[in-house]
Amino acid sequence: MQTQPLEAGVEITSSLTVAELEQVKAKGFKTVICNCKPGESAEFPGEDAYRQKAADMGLQWVHIPVTPGDYSQADVAAFAKALQQLPRPILAFCRTGKRATHLWAYAKRHTEQCDLAELFTAAKAAGFDLEEHRQGLENQSA
Repeated sequence: MQTQPLEAGVEITSSLTVAELEQVKAKGFKTVICNCKPGESAEFPGEDAYRQKAADMGLQWVHIPVTPGDYSQADVAAFAKALQQLPRPILAFCRTGKRATHLWAYAKRHTEQCDLAELFTAAKAAGFDLEEHRQGLENQSA
């Protein structure tokens, strides 16, 4: 499991198995945010096993399933709430890390009106380009 930081206390990763939650805990993460949709791949048939394993290990688990590129205000608000209220460090994941990165950027604009350049720089350092979401991010308001 490789992680990429987006900001202090928030990192992303790609597909995560239930067994890898032990590595998540060992690396010191306290919260896991999953953006996978149930059944979207063989690696993620659903969240039940993840939720149970996370609970058994004392990890906070949040499931905000989204379709790539289709982020509702409810999805953004849920991600923002998790960032604001749940213990850090937080690890967010989806199949590639792209949705988690996009939702993080929208959530930061939603709650803090973060500077776009800072968001683009952080996303690029993590391996993702936010350009296709520039207009949506510019329009996102707190």
